[in-house]
Amino acid sequence: MTAVDTGQADTTVVKALRRLRMPQTQRNRELGLLLFAFLINGAAVALVQLGALGHIDWTFLYYCGALTALVLGLHIVLRYRAPQADPFVVPIATVLSGLGLAMIYRIDIGRSISGWEALSTRQLVWLGIALAGAVALVLALRNYRVLFRYTYVSGLAGVVLLLLPFVPGLGVEAGADVWISIGGIFSFQPGELAKICLAIFFAGYLVRTREALSSVGRRFLGITWPRARDLGPLLLIWFASLGIIVLQRDLGTGMLIFGMFIAMLYTATGKTSWVFLGLSLAAVGVAVATQILPYVRARFTNWLDTFNPDTIDGSSMQLASGIFGLAHGGLIGTGLGRGRPGLTPLSQSDYIFPSLGEELGLIGVFAILCLYMVFASRGVRIGIAGQDDFGKLLATGLSFTIALQVFIMVGGVTRVIPLTGLTTPFLAAGGSSLVANWIIVALLLRISDAVRSRPRVVIG
Repeated sequence: MTAVDTGQADTTVVKALRRLRMPQTQRNRELGLLLFAFLINGAAVALVQLGALGHIDWTFLYYCGALTALVLGLHIVLRYRAPQADPFVVPIATVLSGLGLAMIYRIDIGRSISGWEALSTRQLVWLGIALAGAVALVLALRNYRVLFRYTYVSGLAGVVLLLLPFVPGLGVEAGADVWISIGGIFSFQPGELAKICLAIFFAGYLVRTREALSSVGRRFLGITWPRARDLGPLLLIWFASLGIIVLQRDLGTGMLIFGMFIAMLYTATGKTSWVFLGLSLAAVGVAVATQILPYVRARFTNWLDTFNPDTIDGSSMQLASGIFGLAHGGLIGTGLGRGRPGLTPLSQSDYIFPSLGEELGLIGVFAILCLYMVFASRGVRIGIAGQDDFGKLLATGLSFTIALQVFIMVGGVTRVIPLTGLTTPFLAAGGSSLVANWIIVALLLRISDAVRSRPRVVIG
């Protein structure tokens, strides 16, 4: 064997050893971040108890320890089933879920609520179910490309889930028609799972039709506009989103689904004209809804005239109270357990962000927003590095959904945009939201593992 051959053989061995070490490095990095996340979450709960009770209640900390064990179980599963999965996704989701649980627990203490009536207890149970579901999905879904075969089944499932609140005996009267009650024991919001099903449908559909959608059209004002006959899918999703707003009185879900489709459409075609058309249609839809739907008009009125003396004690009181809470927090906050977030209605769900802002301050909420930014950027990075168009669109769509939902909720409670009825991902009280978001985590883990461990394959 010549010196050149020997050198090539050594290089091959080194590359092979690097490939073997990389999965271990990824998981070790994840474990280190998880230990830091557990420390943050445990400290948050302890500080809440010291601030609100004056002592530490070990019972609730033990329950949180059980959830920690579930997260470690997910980590162990990833070591063996998805060793090259992204190491940042799980720790970020863990920190956000823990901070949300700590704040919900703090508000329950302030209202002297305990037992099953306490939302923190239910959040614990739902978080356990969500983590178990994420573990099960990672174990069961060996190859995410299987979802491509069920494109239209996923679309049908998404539509059915959105229609479930209209089924007699299932729907719950709670403002917007988005809740169902199962056995009268607990309520569930099927729209949270519907967004995942629709993301799978959009990804599969756009892979099949991207050639027609990205075909050359007419160039005007420096932008290549699509042909009129290619506008069908965009108009169909626009009408469907308006249908959700009108029938379910749910402005947030309609905006979320339409925004997700536009983002995935742009990713599939690379044409900015789709974004301009989408934003124009969204503006038209919101303008029409504002004129014909009283509840949408009321949201805009409260947004534009929040501090009006005639409404601040009524319809706009909730928004004004949340803003006052944020202002009370200042730069560094009052400290966990030492504020008064419970004064704001729905402070554990819709207004969880102002609640955290009051006790953690501007620095704390900025850190939370940075965590969301990193989570979304990791998801987009997974999509960009995707080895097939379906995985690329699915990862991008799911990541953008989380980012858009955060923008809608944070923008609403800070009066940047009108407030809509969504949940802040991972933070807000709500079992259906937790389950859906941890399913998104599991899907991103599966896609990222496939991106790093398999050769490039093109689907579609």
